[in-house]
Amino acid sequence: MNRKLNRDALIQAIKLSTVFVALLWVIQSAGVLFHLPLRELGITPLSMAGLHGIVTAPLVHSSYEHLFHNTLPLLVLGTALIYGYPKTRMKVLLFAWLGSGIGVWLFGRPSMHLGASGVAHGLFFYLFVVAILRRDKRSVGLMMIAFFLYGGMMMSIFPRDPQISYEAHFFGALGGAIAAILFGKQDPKPVRKVYTWEVLEDDDPVIGDQWKAPVDHESRR
Repeated sequence: MNRKLNRDALIQAIKLSTVFVALLWVIQSAGVLFHLPLRELGITPLSMAGLHGIVTAPLVHSSYEHLFHNTLPLLVLGTALIYGYPKTRMKVLLFAWLGSGIGVWLFGRPSMHLGASGVAHGLFFYLFVVAILRRDKRSVGLMMIAFFLYGGMMMSIFPRDPQISYEAHFFGALGGAIAAILFGKQDPKPVRKVYTWEVLEDDDPVIGDQWKAPVDHESRR
């Protein structure tokens, strides 16, 4: 039964992540086909006209290539978050989403910032930090998968390419780490399977409880 529930939860997590990523592709395609000014939905730091970008910037990308680079991380990390942390997943997404946007609006370089890479970094850093705090088998397993595939996100929060908004990465990561500290223990830990050989009986089936009897050293002399 538990195995079936875990499989169903995993399938549901994959579906939800896929729907979100598909929505991003629909938005990008609509912008290209109908010549929509999607860039206006990005973040312009310290500009009241760009304040709405805190909410809308992760939904739009500068090109198909830009969206392609974010697709797999969002699918994998989103699935890991939804599957492993069903109680706190929306809080984590909110912290990563708004943390990235608010940080960029306050401290970003004077440029147009857009794309969901800040959200992806928030999910990665949540999975990383929460595994350190919880240390249960599922959290560590999900963290190892995330780190093996996207461990480079540990470095992409620092400035490297002037065309890449490292500010979005950094503040998204910060939002994810803060969410891990605040909410990381709210999800119940998976029940640990106990094997029969781990269960110790009080009495040995052969000698019974004679081992508990005190030794009379005087009688042995």
